[in-house]
Amino acid sequence: MNVKGHIDWVIFIPVIALMLFSISFVYAASATNSEFKFGDSEQLFLSHTIRVFLGIIIMFISMKIDYHIYSKISLPLLTLGILLLIVVLFVGTNIKGASRWIMLGPLSFQPSEFVKLVMVIHFAALLAKKQDVIKDFEKGFFPFILWTVIICFLIALQPNFSTMMVIFMIAVSMMFIGNNNLLHLGTTFGIGLVAVIVFFITAPYRLARLQSFLGFGENAGNQEVSYQLNQALIALGNGGLFGVGVGQNRQSHLFLPESYGDFIFSILGEEYGFIGLIGIISVFLIVFWRGMLIARKAPDNFGYFLAIGIVITFAIYVFVNAGVNTGLLPTTGVPMPFVSYGGTAVLFYSAAIGILLNISAQAGVYPRRETENNFDNLENDNELINTEN
Repeated sequence: MNVKGHIDWVIFIPVIALMLFSISFVYAASATNSEFKFGDSEQLFLSHTIRVFLGIIIMFISMKIDYHIYSKISLPLLTLGILLLIVVLFVGTNIKGASRWIMLGPLSFQPSEFVKLVMVIHFAALLAKKQDVIKDFEKGFFPFILWTVIICFLIALQPNFSTMMVIFMIAVSMMFIGNNNLLHLGTTFGIGLVAVIVFFITAPYRLARLQSFLGFGENAGNQEVSYQLNQALIALGNGGLFGVGVGQNRQSHLFLPESYGDFIFSILGEEYGFIGLIGIISVFLIVFWRGMLIARKAPDNFGYFLAIGIVITFAIYVFVNAGVNTGLLPTTGVPMPFVSYGGTAVLFYSAAIGILLNISAQAGVYPRRETENNFDNLENDNELINTEN
């Protein structure tokens, strides 16, 4: 491994802080729900706490693994992810009409979270290897769109529209950054938009949400359909500029569904106010900025595309979650990374940040004090990428 420096502390410290603070956030947002569902106000809090510390362990492990290894095993990993998406359709636990989880004793595993990360890894490997033919449809575009269609189709069958939409956005964004043909990308985006419209209108509850959001059709102004959003906006309104105080929120007392999950952003707005939300968004912006700096300084194309793919993934999640909570986007189930209560997602978010930190060490964002003579030539890394099948 060609290490030029230490990990990027400007990413490591904010992410660890978010994860640790999320324990308090989730407790304040989940206590009433946990008492109502399980008869124990601390059950969700304890479950989240365990996952946070497991996530931190995973982050430490993944940031010690040379990221170049992933380019060699990206195809087997993605193939495994596809198989898990098929398995979950047959043996997955059905919750609220969706089969998205595989139960492993007392633990649950969501294959779509695994697929999301390994797709980013495999796309980064493909982009690094195919730059000479990236404009060609058959060699430079078709492999990407084939994987995207397979993954999105299997996730749509669960059904899980929000994850399908996010994965499509990540895939198209990486192809754009990777310099794919704009005509091919534009056509793909158009077809994808048509598919999303069809997906919406074929499910009454999704159509109702869209009509309520756009303000037309039979569900325009339907208070039952827009109940979650209305309660989220009440929370934000209650918070005002400085918030009502830590643990003093009201909307998590069975008024706002998913107050500790997809809508925790609104609860934080109620407790910490507009200033608090600006602070949280600012932390994410710092992480995104440093992530792009890592990508720019990455020692090879694979590191560049992998770092950008990870940053894009987190940026999309933060944007969509904040947009849904504030009514800028239609209501959909997308958690806030490192803040919302989560299971499988927390673990794979942590793994992704660990990979990004490993790239940062090899990119030399924080250079070591030793002289350059102590390190191998960076061409070794480039040769590794260029000689892969």
